[in-house]
Amino acid sequence: MELLGVFPHLNASLNALSGLCLIAGLYFIRTKQIQRHRASMLAACTVSAVFLASYLTHHALRTYYFGLGPTKFTGEGIIRPIYFTILTSHTILAALVTPFILWTLHRALKGKFDLHKRLARLVYPVWLYVSVTGVVVYLLLYQFYPGR
Repeated sequence: MELLGVFPHLNASLNALSGLCLIAGLYFIRTKQIQRHRASMLAACTVSAVFLASYLTHHALRTYYFGLGPTKFTGEGIIRPIYFTILTSHTILAALVTPFILWTLHRALKGKFDLHKRLARLVYPVWLYVSVTGVVVYLLLYQFYPGR
């Protein structure tokens, strides 16, 4: 059961690292450091994939192995609708952006840079938002308002 306690911290760290890779990737493309941009974006994709595997493992263990439901948010007052608004937008956008990330990556790897650039301008801010709000959800759920 203590194993479950590691996952939220790991997942938040992976979200933060993915966000940092995304920011580095933007910096590198803006300064025309193409190889560094490529490495940063491939790292962001890899870290995000590891996050997804870890997240799904955590929730599968909680639900199917330990028979626990989702972690309850204990915050009260105005923070409650704020938390659920962030969580809802994070969850919906994470599900929607994933195939577009893969499509954007595919275009870059195939050398279709004009199409890649056009799509990346839309996908990048959503992906960064998902990474940042993942950390915010973690902070609210496990640090500021931990279940008692």
